[in-house]
Amino acid sequence: SGDIELVAKQVEILNISKTPPFDINKITRVEEGLRQKYRYLDLRRSHMLENLHLRHNTIAFIRNHLSQSGFLEVETPILFKTTPEGARDYLVPSRLHKGKFYALPQSPQQLKQLLMVAGVEKYFQIARCFRDEDQRGDRQPEFTQLDMEMSFVEQEDVLQTIEVMMTQLVSNLTSMKFQKTPWPRFSNEEALNRFGTDKPDLRFGIELQDVTELVSKSEFKIFSSAEAVKGINAEGCGNYTRKEIDSLTDFVKKYGAGGLAWAVVGEDDSISRSSFGKYVDVVTMNALKKKMQAKPGDLLLLVASEIDIVHDSLAALRTKIGEKISSYDPNTLACCWVVDFPLFNWNEQENRWDPSHHLFTAPLTEDLCHLKTDPGKVRGSQYDMVCNGYEMAGGSIRIHDSELQQQIFGLIGLEQSVAIDRFGHMLEAFEYGTPP
Repeated sequence: SGDIELVAKQVEILNISKTPPFDINKITRVEEGLRQKYRYLDLRRSHMLENLHLRHNTIAFIRNHLSQSGFLEVETPILFKTTPEGARDYLVPSRLHKGKFYALPQSPQQLKQLLMVAGVEKYFQIARCFRDEDQRGDRQPEFTQLDMEMSFVEQEDVLQTIEVMMTQLVSNLTSMKFQKTPWPRFSNEEALNRFGTDKPDLRFGIELQDVTELVSKSEFKIFSSAEAVKGINAEGCGNYTRKEIDSLTDFVKKYGAGGLAWAVVGEDDSISRSSFGKYVDVVTMNALKKKMQAKPGDLLLLVASEIDIVHDSLAALRTKIGEKISSYDPNTLACCWVVDFPLFNWNEQENRWDPSHHLFTAPLTEDLCHLKTDPGKVRGSQYDMVCNGYEMAGGSIRIHDSELQQQIFGLIGLEQSVAIDRFGHMLEAFEYGTPP
């Protein structure tokens, strides 16, 4: 390893090595294809070995912590039946049963629910999962996740269990610090309104401001005809050139926005430059400036469009601007919980309601009254853990009542015969005293 200096009296060559295709002793950027081809050499590099040690120590900490907290580690089957869980399954043909296939699990979702029926009150597993979906930087076809399930608990118990474990894990294994503890909580609606996304990066203090009402009667038709007009205050960016602002305009267009309205607050606290100043009166402009808490030298950036486009484009712009103007410690972890997601999304093409999470998420008790009359108002007992703008974990309180589960199946258009074929084992298990 180089940690110990040796004075050799005799040297015996154990094996001969070719010249490596890249420098193993230095942290240098190596083309990914080359790294994959020589993965065994890539893993020799010190920082890669450190990653493996950190992964090992993380899993060891989790196992020890959860075991001491009364959890039981149980391995669930890898070969299972195919069930709809949001992505495509990887299928394995059966040798004994011609024409039939096993599915590799996207998660141990149903199996861990059956463990609760079996009386395992607190379960965990370092689970291998497989999802046939488009790859990106934070999404792999085969991955490992910490899988957990608990009986006789409410949502707050689950959040506290995970937050305590993660806080201790980070403190024990890394030099990183949490920006705020306890972690902030946002409803899905609040997160969208304030940050434009349900995965907010809280290292940046920038928030969206809704100015729809302020500009609804202006002569600027882009504002007055839009479903929503919202904006962010890019503090200290009033010196941006037109070219730089045009670059930001091109950026939001990638997210569906038709353009970017902007205004600069001059040193005299008035609007010195603007893309819409001649269409908006001074009173409205001053109200806009006050609403967005603008001061001299600030740049106001607004998007007018459908609400989803406004949120998507401004959420991305918020991150882009935040990374440029905010000073934050790279060792800071800004975690939060996002809760109370809609239980259903309306599918325009199929003309039906689809589950926003999965079929087994329980509705909030106070929203059960809307289940038959207005499913769009029903929120689920669902929660996501978000850290630095990335969804790190998610879960929900499960349905444990057979009648309610069948009602959900019917609401999303799943015929009873199909539901029994796919989930009959679950519905039958619910008849034997399933715990909440």
